[in-house]
Amino acid sequence: MATPADPAFRQHLQALAEKYRASIPQRLAAIGAALDAIGASAAPAQLEALHESLHAVAGSAGSFGFSALGEEARRLEQLLRETMAGTAEFGKVAPQVRRYLDWANDDPTHPNISAHD
Repeated sequence: MATPADPAFRQHLQALAEKYRASIPQRLAAIGAALDAIGASAAPAQLEALHESLHAVAGSAGSFGFSALGEEARRLEQLLRETMAGTAEFGKVAPQVRRYLDWANDDPTHPNISAHD
């Protein structure tokens, strides 16, 4: 069985991380498209699509070395859940998602989203 000290294992992990990095633009585009699809009514199905897109990044990014990308997606996902539950306004969530997209499109490896400002 391969171990973390095994060079082939490390190469395999590196290849997976590079594959994930290559998928980031698609993942961000899916978040952006879901955000753009949300109209003034913020229908439940539209919110769910955005939630799923954020959830996909939140659940996978950290595993491939993109901790900040995943952590911020998780924070936004939780904020969106509050919107879906009726305890937060989507108007306050949308700008944060846009800021996340700007930051992530600029440098998804940067550890601090606030450094993008």
